[in-house]
Amino acid sequence: MKQSYIDYFRSIDTHSPISSEFRVRTLSGALISIFTIVLTIYLIGSEYTYNLTPTFLDHVHVMPQSPDGLEVEFDITFQHIPCALLATDANDPTGQSQSFHIDRNHRVWKHRLDKNGNTIGHKSRFELGGTLIHEDQLDSLKAAKESDASQQQNEDLDEADDEEDCGSCYGAGEEGECCNTCDDVKRAYRRKSWHVPDISKISQCAHMMRASSEEGEGCNVHGKIALSTGGGNLHFAPDRQWEKEGSNQMQNQLGGFLDLNSIIEMFNDAYEQFNVSHTVNKLTFGRSMPDRVRNSLNLTSQLDGVSRTVVDGYGMFQYYLQVIPTKYQFLNGTTIETFQYSVTEHTRHVDPGSNRGLPGVFFFYEVSALHVEFEEYIRGYSHFFTGVCAAVGGAFTVMGMLDRKMFERATNTRTVGGGVLG
Repeated sequence: MKQSYIDYFRSIDTHSPISSEFRVRTLSGALISIFTIVLTIYLIGSEYTYNLTPTFLDHVHVMPQSPDGLEVEFDITFQHIPCALLATDANDPTGQSQSFHIDRNHRVWKHRLDKNGNTIGHKSRFELGGTLIHEDQLDSLKAAKESDASQQQNEDLDEADDEEDCGSCYGAGEEGECCNTCDDVKRAYRRKSWHVPDISKISQCAHMMRASSEEGEGCNVHGKIALSTGGGNLHFAPDRQWEKEGSNQMQNQLGGFLDLNSIIEMFNDAYEQFNVSHTVNKLTFGRSMPDRVRNSLNLTSQLDGVSRTVVDGYGMFQYYLQVIPTKYQFLNGTTIETFQYSVTEHTRHVDPGSNRGLPGVFFFYEVSALHVEFEEYIRGYSHFFTGVCAAVGGAFTVMGMLDRKMFERATNTRTVGGGVLG
């Protein structure tokens, strides 16, 4: 009985070996065997890559709530604007100024450039705010300066003592407040809605470069800031505290403040000298993705390396950015939350008196309500082994059929040839 069971199992053997004495070895069979081995190795590698290499699934859905904040990193070069004439600011959709949330991790720097684009000296912190973007700001600027002049025309700006540990705020500070840097003095004046007088008379600003000293230079502005996710714009425009020099300056000043003629001259220079040709070296939102992820998702910052040039100086560049919250989840469960963006750009000519604004570069952004999620995953070993069996089995079967066909054809040819000769 036991032997009959063994014989039964042997009868269902579908992989019975063929004795070597019945095998016919040919050159074509050897070539097909080598090709089959190479093909099998390639197919196994393909299955490994397809099933065991991480890939991703993407989902798009409406975001239930806005992100907490929008971190922006930028690096922009202005080839024809001295750093002393350039200011940067951010506004919300209503036109009100936004905070840049300046701290240890968020700071804006400027670096002077010569005519060849080489850096000059060391980078310095950028004074934020105080941009001029509309022509109608002239009236309010005039009124503020006349008010400041009437209040401060008897103020002695040379009373600061360089040896004091607590620098003077020149009448703009609160009681006991110290202004030890030029930025501190400017900030104190702006808090009282006063306008900064001739900075050459402020001891804390003695080291600051004047616009005339930077003539023919450019400026590189780079930094990292945090903006509101409610939308708005980041812009680079003429500085409200544009410093004027020349033979008429001392004649036009009232108690250290510029009169209307100087303001008008400043606006004329804003058109004639403020050439907003620029290069966007870098503009990103949120955290940086690893290179592997960026390459696999084909994520690019569309404005990186973009250069724009104006020939008449009367230009305003406007970039409209649709910022899309993006989340990437790795296999180990960790996530990176960042942002992608798409961009549409527009160039506007702003001739003097057209009431279309002043020259500048504006980045208008809006955070999309749609949220994109990418989830890393692998198909697993079960898919891998299934694919290998199918690919290898198919390769050997097809190559075996080809080998038999070639052998039968060669045999038939020899048989027909032998019959003719006989």
